[in-house]
Parts: sequence; structure tokens; C-alpha cells
Amino acid sequence: MATVACLNCGAKNRVDERVTLVGKQPVCGRCGTRLPGAGVGESAWDAGPGVKRDEGKPVTVTDATFAREVLEASAARPVLLDAWAPWCGPCRVIAPALEELAAESAGLYRVAKLNVDENPRTAAALGIQSIPTLFVYKNGQPVERIVGAQPKNVLAARLAAHL
Repeated sequence: MATVACLNCGAKNRVDERVTLVGKQPVCGRCGTRLPGAGVGESAWDAGPGVKRDEGKPVTVTDATFAREVLEASAARPVLLDAWAPWCGPCRVIAPALEELAAESAGLYRVAKLNVDENPRTAAALGIQSIPTLFVYKNGQPVERIVGAQPKNVLAARLAAHL
């Protein structure tokens, strides 16, 4: 079973991944809207060819993996990158929202986290001057920069604009 958030009303829906294999299109239990990535041949749970499933957790990014996990991955779907540090209070405040967004992604986007203390080369290349700083990457390019702690609904809306 996967949990899929409805893009129309935000309701969380439990969907059996096998439903799409028999030609059915899952819809939201609250509003009836077709669920994202739930159509035949576009299963969000296998996320398409060459894209690995993130299992609902943010991906840890390092200096060595930034190109693969963010730049290359954003060719298939947008990537929300969180530049953070363990000592940063606002970073810890938004961490649960990022966990929830990752769990609700349904393969439509990826959530990634970059510890700026452990990865100074990438942090410097991104021009990070304060944290948390979040980026939305699409097709290998940053398309949005969000500075400071934001509530989950604001982050979701900014990310949804790039789907």
C-alpha cells in the first residue's frame, strides 16, 4: 500500500500499487479527483524507467552525490533540496514537514537534504549564506530558492508550481 496525497483537496489516500496493473485509476476518497501518477502505465510507485523509488524518505545528498541525486534526478521530476545543519533551530522545525512531503510525494517529486557543515564545497557553490535555504530543481537547474523556515503548505505550494 502507498499513501498518496490528493493534489485537489490534500486528503491522504491509501492505494494498492497493484490497482494500476489491472487498468483501474484510483481516485480520491474525499473529492473523487484522479490521484497523481495513478493511471495505467504511469504508476507513481515505480516512478518510471531509470528513477528509483525513494520509499517516502528524504534523500541525503553529499558533495560527491549532489550531481546524481539532485541535478540528474531533476530531469525526471522536480527535486526539493534542503540545505540545513544539525545545530540550526529553524532547520529542525521544518524537518518534520519535509519528512511528510517526502512521504506524500507519490513519485511526483523528490525531497533531498544537504548538511552544509559536512558538505562545504556544494554549500559554497550554491551560495548559501543562511539556513535553512531550500531550492527547487527542475531539469538540472534551480528554478526557485526559498530562504528561511516556511510551513508545510507553503513549501508544498511552491513545489507544486513546478510539477
